[in-house]
Amino acid sequence: MAPNSVVITFLIALPLLFESSQATGDATYNVVSYGARGDGKTDSTKAFLRAWSSACSSATTTSTVYVPRGTFLLKPLVFSGPCRSSRIVFQMGAATTLVAPSNYWELGNSGNWILFIKVTGLSIYGGTVDARGAEFWHCRRFGKSCTAGARSVSLFWCSNAVVSGLRSMNSQTMHIAIDNSNNILIQNVWIRAPSSSPNTDGIHVEASTGVTISASTIMTGDDCISIGSGSRNLWIERIACGPGHGISIGSLGGSVNEDGVQNVTVTNSVFTKTQNGVRIKSWARASNGYARNIVYRNLIMKNVDNPIIIDQKYCPGNQGCPHQSSGVKISKVTYKNIRGTSGTQVAMNFYCSSSNPCWGVKLQDIRLTYLNRAATSSCANIGGSKSGVVIPRSCF
Repeated sequence: MAPNSVVITFLIALPLLFESSQATGDATYNVVSYGARGDGKTDSTKAFLRAWSSACSSATTTSTVYVPRGTFLLKPLVFSGPCRSSRIVFQMGAATTLVAPSNYWELGNSGNWILFIKVTGLSIYGGTVDARGAEFWHCRRFGKSCTAGARSVSLFWCSNAVVSGLRSMNSQTMHIAIDNSNNILIQNVWIRAPSSSPNTDGIHVEASTGVTISASTIMTGDDCISIGSGSRNLWIERIACGPGHGISIGSLGGSVNEDGVQNVTVTNSVFTKTQNGVRIKSWARASNGYARNIVYRNLIMKNVDNPIIIDQKYCPGNQGCPHQSSGVKISKVTYKNIRGTSGTQVAMNFYCSSSNPCWGVKLQDIRLTYLNRAATSSCANIGGSKSGVVIPRSCF
């Protein structure tokens, strides 16, 4: 599988959008012209929405919402489509920062801080978003009455979209969320939240097809990348992950009737001091979900607690699933050319469902050590094959 050609062509053409406005009939809408102020204090939410409305309703080939240098204070925003322009660009510069209110209650229970919904041909380019999540995390850690929290940047029901050069800091919950979308390219993003921040997944993909994530650095308190049910044809490459919980498929099996995950490749990436490397996890309860045709290859682990793990007994707090077996079917998973160091002695841990054992799992050219000595592997309810040098020795 390779990245979607339509999305790649769109990305290559991106710089041209800002050089030929007269020739193509393109239009640019500066948020400052609509009343936004980059002083970090003035609420610019309505100004951004007015600029978006003008750009989205424009009949030009390409409409650009331009956010100049400055710090712009924003409350929850919904940028809705469909738009008349075939391409709509949300362009920020390197010195542009969008900040959430300092009082996290002002994001309330919106669920999303900056949401793009039902937009085709969208490009989000450059800039920094800072959700100021510290007070919200403090509330969550100490079990107080808190809001639900908000994702920083979300794309719902979007298609043919690019997110390039974005920096996301201190999200309340997930930094970038892709849901029910198609043909999405995320590249050269930089994501940062403290390792102690709860549920701050870097990039989450759910119910989406044709998503490529590449050349990005993700340091956060939860999964660097998480892949939910209904996701297929994902290509993930050149990711620097850590700190965080690794790259995870799941948790799957949250409900009985749930779509599966298939055709996922994770390649040429580095994991540094993460809780997990590559993980597939499912709830230990009934489900008709699945994960299949998964490829992990050319990966480096640096002091990772669980470099390779399948966990089908996922049940935080033993609530809602004790003494049950996972119904999620895991098959055709390949691990190839994975090397480095494990932070625990068990470098490969395969705990599969007793009622639906994992099958078709392949190990090829694995070299993982623990404290400069041999690591071990652990298996339950799994079948597969190995080739080349596999260290630690395969347990199936």
